[in-house]
Amino acid sequence: MMKHIFNKGTDSQRPTLLLLHGTGGTELDLLPLAGIIDDRASVLSVRGNVLENGMPRFFRRLAEGVFDEEDLVARTSELNSFLDEAAAKYEFDRHNIVAIGYSNGANIAASLLFHNKDALKGAILHHPMVPRRGIDLPDLAGKSVFITAGTNDPICSPLESGELESLLQNANANVEIHWENRGHSLTPTEVEAASEWYKKVF
Repeated sequence: MMKHIFNKGTDSQRPTLLLLHGTGGTELDLLPLAGIIDDRASVLSVRGNVLENGMPRFFRRLAEGVFDEEDLVARTSELNSFLDEAAAKYEFDRHNIVAIGYSNGANIAASLLFHNKDALKGAILHHPMVPRRGIDLPDLAGKSVFITAGTNDPICSPLESGELESLLQNANANVEIHWENRGHSLTPTEVEAASEWYKKVF
């Protein structure tokens, strides 16, 4: 089991929100977002199992922006298995999970989509990068993804955000991207935009 928090929602028909923090975050970081996105949904917030200089992450990296692909694949599989266990334990619909990830958390959420077509129903990815290149994505028809990106993001370039959008669209996902003239930080306005998108789609 991964370290996590589960808060049961008031409406079991709503998606379960899977919260995935950024580097150095914890399972508490994104809880306020869940309330803004869907205050009736169950929430599963997970802490990454990897430590980088004492900071929790979801997978190892070799340098800034350079992922340890082998570890990424293994940790993606581990998270996917954890979702199976959590759905059984907490009795929520395994096929109705929407991930909300920021930075490193958004990258592992994107990796779930890249590797397992049934892992997520949809995702809100705040400042994600392309998790892997040169692999065939599963058919993501019926999956909805919202990407927020900064035109001045020093970690994740606008080109990278556009590339991720294209890769997901080419795999038949329904993708929307929200741009802000900002950097890598998570802004209230992009959370608001994600909330509006979510209410429209789910």
